[in-house]
Amino acid sequence: MTTPTWDSAYSGSTPAPWDIGRPQPVFVRLAEEGKLSGRVLDAGCGTGEQVLLAAAHGAADGLGIDVSPTAIERARAKAAERGVKARFEVGDALNLGALGSQFDTLIDSGLFHVFGDEDRARYVASLAAALRPGGHLYLVCFSDRQPGDVGPRRVSQDELRAAFSDGWAIDSITAESFEVRRDFMNATAQAWLAVVRRV
Repeated sequence: MTTPTWDSAYSGSTPAPWDIGRPQPVFVRLAEEGKLSGRVLDAGCGTGEQVLLAAAHGAADGLGIDVSPTAIERARAKAAERGVKARFEVGDALNLGALGSQFDTLIDSGLFHVFGDEDRARYVASLAAALRPGGHLYLVCFSDRQPGDVGPRRVSQDELRAAFSDGWAIDSITAESFEVRRDFMNATAQAWLAVVRRV
């Protein structure tokens, strides 16, 4: 784990570019459609917005993990302040099997694209360990349609299909937007939403 690097993203006076203080709109839509249901895990939850959203929409059990203790502390404070029942733990997305549990629904809001090729394969294997057969992963990552080179690595549809080619079925990959702080990339970036099923 690279705790000091990621923790510093949450420790300064300026929020991290992806920490917009509310759920990503694409996940709001998914929650309203009833897709963030059952036992839900957010594999890199940051300050918890997607897990809190799922819990508020009736998820049976919401858990968010993040490598940053500061982010987890903030997520727990939000849950208490909003009166939402959700759990948050410091953990490594590359070792989700250590949780000793399987989930119905996994959320990835901007985590897949931070990994290099080697860690990407480890991450997909880690996701497989945490998702029950038939369960769904909802993954939002930066898209290769995003111009310029500011921000994280861009991901192509072909890369997504290759990453989830063994033991998974890709239900859809659709163009979406990823909201970021207004002082970073004009408030939105091009993204992909991949809906992936564990087989």
